[in-house]
Amino acid sequence: MATSRNQHRQQQKKVAGARRPEVRLPPLEPYEGGLEPDGDYDGLALTGLDLTHQSGEGARFLDCSLRECALDGARLTGARFLDSVLTGVRGVGTELAGAQLRDVEVVEARLGGTQLHGAVLERTVVRGGKIDYLNLRASKLKDVVFEGCVLSEPDFGGAVLQRVEFLDCVLTGADFTGARLADVDLRGVQRLEIAAGVESLSGAVISSMQLLDLAPVLAARLGVRVED
Repeated sequence: MATSRNQHRQQQKKVAGARRPEVRLPPLEPYEGGLEPDGDYDGLALTGLDLTHQSGEGARFLDCSLRECALDGARLTGARFLDSVLTGVRGVGTELAGAQLRDVEVVEARLGGTQLHGAVLERTVVRGGKIDYLNLRASKLKDVVFEGCVLSEPDFGGAVLQRVEFLDCVLTGADFTGARLADVDLRGVQRLEIAAGVESLSGAVISSMQLLDLAPVLAARLGVRVED
C-alpha cells in the first residue's frame, strides 16, 4: 500500500513552472539613432526605427523598449537585452547568435530565420506573433514561456531547456536532436509536430492526446512496424 501511495504521489507531481519576468520600465527617452557595435542603450524608447542591416554586435539594452522596429539582417551578435520589452519587431535573418535575454518580453514579433544559436534566455516571455525557422541550437533556456505564438520549424538541437512552458502555441517541424530537457511543459501546445529528436523529449511533459499524435514518430524511431 505504501508503495502504491508513493507511486500515486509521483504521478501527481507537477512539473515546475517557469518564473516569468517582471518588467517595469521607467520613463523612457525617445531614441532616433541607429545601432552601433558595443553600444550602450539605457532607458530608451526605440520606436518605428528601420534598423535593417545595421551592426549592433555586443550592444547592451537595459530598461529599453523596441516597438515596431525593422530588424532585417540586423547584426546583434552577443548583444544583451536586460529588463526590456520588444513589441511588434519584425525582420528576416536577424543575427542574435550568443545574445543574452534576461527579464525580457517579446510581444507580437514577426520574424524569420532568426539566429539565436548559443544564446542564453532567462526569465523571458515570447507572447503572440509568428517566428519561422528560429535557430536556437546549443542555446540555454531557463524560465522561458512561449505563449500564444506560432513557431514554425524551430531548431532546439543541442539546446538545454529548463523550466520552459509552451502555452496555447503552435509548434510544428520542431527539431530537438541532442537537446536536454528538464521541467519542459508541452501540454499547452495546440498543434505539436516533432520533425526530429523525439528521443530527446525525456524531461518533458505531454498530454495523452499529444502522445497519440506522436505515436507514429515514436514507433518509427523505435523501429516498430504498425499494421492493421
